[in-house]
Amino acid sequence: MDLTLQNPGDHLFIRSVSDSGIQVVDDFYDSAIILSARELIPHWPVNGVGDIEIQHLEKVLELNPEVVLIGTGSRQSFLPPALMMFFYERNVGVEVMTTDAACRTFNVLVSESRDVVAALIPV
Repeated sequence: MDLTLQNPGDHLFIRSVSDSGIQVVDDFYDSAIILSARELIPHWPVNGVGDIEIQHLEKVLELNPEVVLIGTGSRQSFLPPALMMFFYERNVGVEVMTTDAACRTFNVLVSESRDVVAALIPV
């Protein structure tokens, strides 16, 4: 699914998401990534929601987000309550959704200059 064909500004953005991976600006990623407006961390070592542990989320928080989007692949899966508390205890908002929904939401929030970080598991 193409999300944008134009460069919407001087920040990173998601151009498309498909079964084969995620295109950020002109680069393509076929494994999980962490993405903010200014930084991309490739090869996030997560293949599914069940793989996510606290140490994986600490990497996300290193980017100082006000809100975190977690893209869970083609199906929405929720984080266990202990992992949700990890964000709440740090006053960081978190939303868990399908990866394509997280990609669309990321582009909107980053275009509004929000401090958003997306942790995306490929579809």
